[in-house]
Amino acid sequence: MIRSMNARAIRRAGLELSELSLGCAQLGNLYRAVGDDEARATVDAAWELGIRYFDTAPHYGLGLSERRLGQALAGRPRSELVVSTKVGRLLEPLAAPTGVDDGGFDVPATHRRVWDFSRDGVLRSLESSLERLGLDRVDIVYLHDPDDHWPEAIGTAYPALEELRAQGVVSAIGAGMNQTAMLAAFARETDMDVLMLAGRYTLLDQTALDELIPACEERGVGLVAAGVFNSGVLARARPRRGARYDYSVPPDDVLRRAERIDEICDRNGVELPAAALAFPLAHPVVASVCVGARSPEQIERNASLYRSGVPEAVWDELRAAGLLRPDAPTGTRAR
Repeated sequence: MIRSMNARAIRRAGLELSELSLGCAQLGNLYRAVGDDEARATVDAAWELGIRYFDTAPHYGLGLSERRLGQALAGRPRSELVVSTKVGRLLEPLAAPTGVDDGGFDVPATHRRVWDFSRDGVLRSLESSLERLGLDRVDIVYLHDPDDHWPEAIGTAYPALEELRAQGVVSAIGAGMNQTAMLAAFARETDMDVLMLAGRYTLLDQTALDELIPACEERGVGLVAAGVFNSGVLARARPRRGARYDYSVPPDDVLRRAERIDEICDRNGVELPAAALAFPLAHPVVASVCVGARSPEQIERNASLYRSGVPEAVWDELRAAGLLRPDAPTGTRAR
């Protein structure tokens, strides 16, 4: 039986995103390989659980994530799902491919990634993504990690996205990054609809409250919170030293902070990752929490954690212990 899931609106674009969304980097063999059948089963499980927003990118497995996602969604009612992809990295075939991709994905190095935020680069990237996805349109297009490319991103890539939106080729445009400062600039200086922020609005890092979230509130921009487990350190109870934090080994102070948060959660009968999922959704500017999965079991666990609820006592204790900022909204909405 297909379960329903709460959705939140991106008001500028007339889109609704499921509160829990599937990030598809793992479908591109992030860190280690996933079989075709397992990838398909993961998307199928997400659908059965009520997830209707799926995010991918050419960067993820040199296009493998987009191909697998497109194949898994084929035949699903197009009006019921939201798909986002990204532009900014073109995939250029290698004349003599050798070895394994050096971008963190366990795939053959058949292509190289080329940064390109020009108008032509945006159009070429989206055209290739649509071909891999097997779709005639995507709902959201993000500028992907334009950290070192601000002049081109704001001067040529953003106007190209505006043009695509005006033509009805895409419904919403935005940017996806691991930092808040440039996303806040996009919120203030453009008419983007939605921004994707990885790792900066979590139980361990609430810096989005400084500039980004206020800018989104002022401008009516939606926010998708990704990386809410901070690369893994918040993904399970009893944080481990071997877990990743922001793609690397967690510093001792970060690990101690995660352990203190876990102790408070455990004392109140709550799993640490359940609190990690619930925390960003308490803010009204957050439209969805985007988490990855490489198996049906993982996405089923994430959906169960999402629906479990977190008592207000947890947030009160975290705030009293100085582990949550006083200006961070908390609370649990019906799932």
